[in-house]
Order: sequence, then C-alpha cells, then structure tokens
Amino acid sequence: MIRFALRCGNGHGFESWFQSNDAFDGLKRDGLVTCPSCQSAEIDKDLMSPGVRPARKTSDPAPQPMTNAPDVAEAIKALKAHVEKNSDYVGNRFAEEARAMHLGDKPSRSIHGEARPEEARKLIEDGVPALPLPFIPRQKTN
Repeated sequence: MIRFALRCGNGHGFESWFQSNDAFDGLKRDGLVTCPSCQSAEIDKDLMSPGVRPARKTSDPAPQPMTNAPDVAEAIKALKAHVEKNSDYVGNRFAEEARAMHLGDKPSRSIHGEARPEEARKLIEDGVPALPLPFIPRQKTN
C-alpha cells in the first residue's frame, strides 16, 4: 500500500491510500478518484513529505534514588507495629473471618491475615472492607 497526498482542481488537499502507483493511475483514468470535499474527478498528486521514521531516542536517564526512602520505611515499620498490636492475625482465614463479621455472623474486631487475589477481589465486590498491607506479617517471617 502507498499513501499519496492529492489535490483537486478546486484546490482541496487530501490523502488517500492505493495498492500501487499503477492502481492510482488506473483509478484516476477511470474517474474513480474524487475529492471528498467537492467530488471533483480532476485530481493530481501533490507534494508530500517523506515518511521517515525519527531516529531512535537514547535510553531514558537512570531514575534518581528516592530521598525520602528512610521516611517511607519508618512509616511502614510504624504501621506494621500498630496493626500487629491492635488486631488479631487470622492467617489464611482472613476472607472467611472478614465476611462472617461483615454479615454479622461473628462479632466485629480488627483482623489481619492473607487472602488469595480472587478472594480479596470478591470481598471488595461484596462491600466487605479490606485492603492490602505493605508488609509481611510477623507470623509469616522467619
């Protein structure tokens, strides 16, 4: 396929794709190439800039290290201590326990644990309040 910049006798410019230069010539000769603005069949090729790809860009500069990383690490450490002190670890029963509390089958309390991605998605879809924690529970570390 080849793209041509075209211009009609009334000065309207447009582009169109053709199978080849010969295909364009044949369609033009048969009056099948017309201006989309005025339907004139008086069509000629116009000057067109070449479709040259730009040079490959150089690689992106290396990302700068986070200057607040120690602050973030301390905040996560404090969050972990707070969660572990103020909630019960229920392990892989998290989805089951959270759903039971949400439905009123068990008394409400703060819990944390693990859930498979599909279990977590289902909890959220069902309106059960749950969110991922940015750390591994103490009970899961060696």
